[in-house]
Amino acid sequence: MGTRVDHPRYGEGIISKDKITSYEIFFARGGKIEITKRSEDLEVMDAPVDKPKNSLTLAEIERVLRFVLEEQSALQEIVPLSDKWTGGNMILQPANQSLKPKEIPIESFFHKIVMVRDRLRVLEQNINSHAALTDEEKVNMQQYITRIYGSLTSFNILFADKEQYFVGAKS
Repeated sequence: MGTRVDHPRYGEGIISKDKITSYEIFFARGGKIEITKRSEDLEVMDAPVDKPKNSLTLAEIERVLRFVLEEQSALQEIVPLSDKWTGGNMILQPANQSLKPKEIPIESFFHKIVMVRDRLRVLEQNINSHAALTDEEKVNMQQYITRIYGSLTSFNILFADKEQYFVGAKS
């Protein structure tokens, strides 16, 4: 595994799996392809060493991924839960007393609320940047999102900072 090979049709590749009768190879031009070990088309370019040429360290990969995710607004900002709720539980008690109540850590519930808000923000960005939508269609969709924010204002008591609050349409 890790051996660089050359193939006349697919070009350079790296062996990713050594199976019983074949190799699984990732080629730059052909993607992942399985080639029989009997194939005479494979030419070994060089065997793996500690760090192959042009490879990235884990730290470098993490840095690149963080940059891409931040650029695409896919990383959630850290939103603090109000101190009075930290460590608390939410208890959902059914009206039917024969049923057990459901207990949920408030931090888990709060995390889901923040995820909903972040996904609404991404949806807003996608609507605003959509090339095929008219301005009127964008405004109509934005109004629905604003109403959703308004429906979520009940959860504002969970947030530590007012800047993080849901805000619906203002009268």
